[in-house]
Amino acid sequence: MKWLGITIICLFAALLFYAEGDMPAYGDLSAPANVHVSPEYIKGSLEETHTPDMVTAILADYRSYDTFGETTVIFTAGLVCYMLLGSWKKDDN
Repeated sequence: MKWLGITIICLFAALLFYAEGDMPAYGDLSAPANVHVSPEYIKGSLEETHTPDMVTAILADYRSYDTFGETTVIFTAGLVCYMLLGSWKKDDN
């Protein structure tokens, strides 16, 4: 059973390395995200959000639902860890 898990992990890693070849190069200006999405954020962030900082405008306005979801997941994970670790306290009785 142990070898089955190792084999599956190795096959999945090989698939990821194979798929990585289709990804655009890091920082490529002709990548789809840089050609279509980024110019719209840069062009309209100050007028649409009235926030001088572009990073804040993108995270707090354009991607607010995504940021809220990520924050909720991290908070829930921290709360679960606290509850699990807190339940192992020894009783004084």
